[in-house]
Formats: sequence, structure tokens, C-alpha cells
Amino acid sequence: MIRIVGTILAGLFGLAFGSFLNVCLSRWPEGESVVKPRSLCRSCGRTLAWWENIPVLSWIALRARCRTCKIRISWRYPAVELAVGVLWATVAGRMLHIFFVADLPPASLNDALLTSLMNLALIWLLVALAILDAEHLWLPDWITLPGIGVGLLLTGIRFLLVDWEAEGPHVSKLGTLMDGWLGSAIAILISGGLILLIRWTYWLIRRREGIGLGDAKLMAMLGAWLGLSGALLSFAIGVLLGALSAVVVLAIPAARRESDTWLAAKLPLGTFLCIGGIISALWGHPLIASYMRWAGF
Repeated sequence: MIRIVGTILAGLFGLAFGSFLNVCLSRWPEGESVVKPRSLCRSCGRTLAWWENIPVLSWIALRARCRTCKIRISWRYPAVELAVGVLWATVAGRMLHIFFVADLPPASLNDALLTSLMNLALIWLLVALAILDAEHLWLPDWITLPGIGVGLLLTGIRFLLVDWEAEGPHVSKLGTLMDGWLGSAIAILISGGLILLIRWTYWLIRRREGIGLGDAKLMAMLGAWLGLSGALLSFAIGVLLGALSAVVVLAIPAARRESDTWLAAKLPLGTFLCIGGIISALWGHPLIASYMRWAGF
């Protein structure tokens, strides 16, 4: 019963944080404050009533239109709210399962708790970056660069606390902390450097930029939060999703008729990398383990 209630509460909190994220996604590109004014219609400027701000349900009740000017409300609003709500509920459900069902030592339980809390924050950031890149081809430095620093800090703290629980407070932890940060720093450099290498290679061949620097900073952020293996898995999933999306778009007759325009179009690689990062954060370990068994390692 506690697991069910906890999972539902996490999902509800996720819906609320997803609703706030929608405010951020609408105002950040315009350079507006996310605190003031209150939520309003972006078309007619009317301040929304409280019942028009209920996640998902308000969008359904209003039939996806403003009740004053009748302009269509984007599907992005319920999609973001549901995405954060479902993903947060998934993280909480797995964490509660570990605490109440799995028979693990205290160090492993603490690791699961810290990892779950980090995943909640990372998911919120990745959903934000995915939408910003999809809508504006924009991965803001003021999200990715602090994200690298925060990921490096939290990874080091997690590494230190788990080791403290396992070895006891009498053992010096400075070397442990430095080892954790060194591993994260290597993951950051390799993850970001992978995108820079591809970007440089593309420029040598085509003499124009093919991948933005924002994607390199996003990959570095994934390296800080997920480690090298998690970041590389995110990259593999992101590239695969991007390639599949390109094939689907090219299969559309209108796109084939305008093939020259389509070939020059920019795909939001950051969006696909964010999706890969979310998958890696939630299911990375079993996916990597399955691949290792399949490859014979």
C-alpha cells in the first residue's frame, strides 16, 4: 500500500512540476520571468483562473482552446506534464520496490535513494532541454554548463556517502572523493569530446557546421550525471532515434518533393540525446548488461 501511495504522490508532484516547466518553456525563450506575472493566455493576455491551471485536466476541459480568444492550446502542455509525472512515478515506484521488497544492504539502499533523487532532477532538466531544442533548436548554456557542475558535485557526494556507509567513517575519504570526481571528469571530457570530434570531422568534409556546440555541452552534462557508459548509451539511442526520425520524415511525399530543402534542414539532435539520457538513467544498467552478454563480454 505504501508503495502504491508513494508512486501516486510522486506522479502528482511530477504533474505539478511539469506544469511549472511549461511556464518556463514558454517564458525562457522570450527572456521573461517565470515568477511574475501569473499564468496567462499568450494570445489575448487574459490571466488564467485557478481551474485552468490543473495539469492535463484543464487542457481536456477546455478542449485545447482558450475560453476567451479560442486560440488552440498546444499539445506540448499536457505532453510535458504527463512526461514528468509518469517518469517521476516510475522512478519512485522502482525506489520503493527496492526499499520494501529487495533484500539489500544499507549501502545499496542509500545508493538507490541518492540515484533516484538525482534521476528526478535529471529527468526534469532533460525534458526541458528536449522541448527547447525541438521548438527553438536551443540548448541554453545557463542550463547545460551549471548542469555539468551540479552533476559532477552530486556524483562525487553519492560516491563518497555510499563508500562511507560501506567502509565506515574512520577511513579517510579524500582519496575516494577524488577518485569519484576523476572518473566523472573523464566521462565529461570523453562525452563532450565525442560530439566535438564528429563536428570537426563533418566540417572537414562539408566545410560547414553540422552539429552545434550545445550538443557537446549536453553530452558533457550527461557524462557528469550518468557516467561514461550511461552517456555513450544515451548517444547511441539518440543517434538511432534521430536516424529513424529522418527516415520517417523523408518517407513523407511532401518531404521527397522538397528534398533539397529537407537535406538542408536541421534536426534537433539534442532532443534525441535527451530522450536517450532519460532511457539511460532509468534502464541503462540492464540495457548495458544485456548488450555485454550479447557481445560475449
